[in-house]
Amino acid sequence: MWMTVAGTQRFAVTLEDNSTARAFLQMLPMSLEMPDLNDNEKHVRLPRSLPTSANRPGTIRTGDLMLYGNDTLVVFYKTFASSYSYTRIGRVTQLDGLVEALGPGSQRISFALD
Repeated sequence: MWMTVAGTQRFAVTLEDNSTARAFLQMLPMSLEMPDLNDNEKHVRLPRSLPTSANRPGTIRTGDLMLYGNDTLVVFYKTFASSYSYTRIGRVTQLDGLVEALGPGSQRISFALD
């Protein structure tokens, strides 16, 4: 899968082999305005709920693509410790330029298979 930020910067995403990732794939392609939260993540409420299998990862890593609750998509662009529970959807595999691309403020982020 591919994640494109601001229509210009494209990042490969490896998906988990789980029901959440499969349900997310069925929603593609999609383009979302994702506001920033805590200077470490972009988030947005999805148009529908996805299946969950949440756990507490302890450490969130740069490039993690997660589901918070059952309908909030989160893309993390910094590594930090967290006590929150998430369901893993996938991970950005090429991190070069990700922090700069996502950076502060809202970003238009698109997800597609090609």
